Amino acid sequence: MQDETRSGASVALPQGTLDLLILRALALGPKHGWAVAERLHQISHSTLQIPQGSLYPALHRLERIGSIRARWGTSDNNRRARFYELTRSGKRQLVAETEAWRRLTTAVALVLDRA
Repeated sequence: MQDETRSGASVALPQGTLDLLILRALALGPKHGWAVAERLHQISHSTLQIPQGSLYPALHRLERIGSIRARWGTSDNNRRARFYELTRSGKRQLVAETEAWRRLTTAVALVLDRA
């Protein structure tokens, strides 16, 4: 999956990062798919633009493994949409993956700064 940086250059998210970002976006409450993508776009200062072809397979994968659950509801613009929310398992997964991400980024920063 490619994302646009502020300079317009494409960057690839490391494997597994999208799942972590989706879980984090859902941590504050249920959202439909478009709202998840929009939240990530806004919070990243427009750096992350998650294409539907990546977002929805990730949402379905997280639902299959029990990290999120989906229910039908009505969006703000009065359309029928699937709303996704974290399960208990998803909350535990978010904590574990956040800790692992922080360890990884700290280690990479150490190497980049000292190698």
